Amino acid sequence: MMIYLDNNATTRLDPRVLDAMLPYLTDQFGNPSSLHHFGSSVAAAIEEARSAVARLIAARDSEIIFTSGGTESNNTALHGVLAARPNKRHVVISAVEHHAILEPADALARSGVDVTRIGVDRQGRPDLAALEAAIRPDTALVSFMLANNETGAIFPLREISRIARSRGALVHTDAVNAVGKMRVNVDELGVDLLSLSAHKLHGPKGVGALYVRRTAPWRPFILGGPQERQRRGGTLNAAGIIGLGRACELMQAEQESHWPRIAALRDRLQRELTSRFHAVHVMAGESPLVPNTLCVCFDGVSAEALVMLLSENSICVSSGAACASGSLEPSHVLQAMGIEPHIAQGQVRFSLSHETTDEEIDHALNVLPALLQKVAALG
Repeated sequence: MMIYLDNNATTRLDPRVLDAMLPYLTDQFGNPSSLHHFGSSVAAAIEEARSAVARLIAARDSEIIFTSGGTESNNTALHGVLAARPNKRHVVISAVEHHAILEPADALARSGVDVTRIGVDRQGRPDLAALEAAIRPDTALVSFMLANNETGAIFPLREISRIARSRGALVHTDAVNAVGKMRVNVDELGVDLLSLSAHKLHGPKGVGALYVRRTAPWRPFILGGPQERQRRGGTLNAAGIIGLGRACELMQAEQESHWPRIAALRDRLQRELTSRFHAVHVMAGESPLVPNTLCVCFDGVSAEALVMLLSENSICVSSGAACASGSLEPSHVLQAMGIEPHIAQGQVRFSLSHETTDEEIDHALNVLPALLQKVAALG
């Protein structure tokens, strides 16, 4: 039996989503840009999917642009805003963003854009005073994630948006790790752009969406055709888009009934870990969290070794550590939070879904003690 506790990395494709996609992988293969009925029927299904995505985040259909996923959405948001605001060459991001924001921001910096990174405290909470001080007349965009993919910490996006927009900056949020795990309403959040990804919602990989508020200055990033009302060139991934739409429909109908049970499982896992193991630290435990995520650090333990041993026992979790230049380095998120290296090296993330069972949590808890002893013996 495989126990999958890595749902922040990806989720299992819901069979109902696959059923919705299959006709567009077989018989309904028309190009949605074609004028004949074989294409127009696919185009109509894509527009239904667009409506489903828009409803999930309380947006207008016309504000949804389909992309290849969260990474493209993030790149498109940053580049699109800067292209539309050529006299504003300053961007503000948080220090704990996903690499799909950090690396495009670094590339922009190399091209002459001024990028300011705002720090967080030990609970992963952004420094709002520093944000307010950082915004300048030439600030084009503030990009802060909605929920952190490693710790699950939820950012105060309403306040971030209020600060940024009062100073004339647009606001983008990478909501890839938030949509489907919390209620998302673009107007309540006050954001101008928002990124999401299907495969974090029990949808297919390789498809996502970017919300762009109708009043936001923005220019297309990927050119090459009239698709998406001239906003994103390239033949549309019809089956993937329809899968995303179906996943959003299911999330809107079912997500709020799932969250309490998922949170209860996560909380039980946290209680058991902290009571059974003395040298375990809960990351961002004092921050508001999405219901499915538990990030802990086992003091003095190699997370890489522990994750591999868990995998050998058919338990799938992840570590925030990344292997760089032959040495194991703590994740940039924990470094930004000021977590000491000997603690951060033991980072393990458990991310649950509505498919996670009590029995799976019990089994994971039962095998952990022996595996931790084995990792300790390995040095």
